[in-house]
Amino acid sequence: MLKLRLSMAGTLAVIIGASTLFFTVILSLIGTFSLLNMAFFVVAFNILQWLIAPYLIDAMYRVREVSEPEEPKLHGMIRRLSSRLGLKMPKVMLANIPIPNAFAYGSPIAGSRVAVTTGLLKELEDEEVEAVIGHELGHVKHRDVQIMMFASVLPAIFYFLGYSLMLSSWYGGRRRENESGLAAVIGLASMVAYWILTLFVLGLSRLREYYADRTSALTVDDGARKLSEALAKIVASTGRYKRYRRDSGGVNSFKALFISDPDKATGDTLELAHARAYLTDQGLVQEVLSREPSTLDKILEVFSTHPNIVKRLRTLQKL
Repeated sequence: MLKLRLSMAGTLAVIIGASTLFFTVILSLIGTFSLLNMAFFVVAFNILQWLIAPYLIDAMYRVREVSEPEEPKLHGMIRRLSSRLGLKMPKVMLANIPIPNAFAYGSPIAGSRVAVTTGLLKELEDEEVEAVIGHELGHVKHRDVQIMMFASVLPAIFYFLGYSLMLSSWYGGRRRENESGLAAVIGLASMVAYWILTLFVLGLSRLREYYADRTSALTVDDGARKLSEALAKIVASTGRYKRYRRDSGGVNSFKALFISDPDKATGDTLELAHARAYLTDQGLVQEVLSREPSTLDKILEVFSTHPNIVKRLRTLQKL
């Protein structure tokens, strides 16, 4: 637990430290006023997006709040686990999506929310749904939505700065060739800073997924086994909905919220979808654990919001 916390704190410190260094260099080149204006705009835009994001998510994912008479088991699980974690019970939401998944989200004006998809309730057993909810409540307890929003603002500033400077250099005209050249160099450097910081933000996202997994494992009775089975089933089932994911761009827009990345499902389920037909729940987990992540898997993980499924299940096994 301590090692995981130190890793997350260290990653966040690197993001802030690198951002400060990049800011200092760029400030000395283009002046304080322009950069601060840009930073203010990006921060204000991201805060506004954070405040209204729950309503956008509800619209995109066809999410609605469900009452206790409609979903008594779901309410009971969330109430029980919220009490164990010392949390105020969040709103219980249901997303009309066939892909089995779940996500936690919210804002000061919308409140905390935990949503499960109709596909999750269909594909998973009750005990596995409970473990998934434990994971999502872990995100709520650790304030991951707020932390990831803060971490994501910093790369966004450099992206908008680099994009605007490169545009101005392209259309600056011949009279200002020297200024245009400098703007292009700074713009390119800002885009490089954006990509570097984004990799650190993705790393922070993966660490927080591990942290939420651990919270579920320690909060739910026999949580490590239940969550392992749930994740293996989610990965195996999601591959069947490739066409739905392709046709529904909204599913990918907020995929960092999900307990499992839908985009990685195709690679993860080359054999699992067939294996599930004859394997028990634990047999499916062992099938995943028996694999060794390839070099390509390790490279792709660097650019993903979620850990590799094999590494994730192995971490749960240690608990």
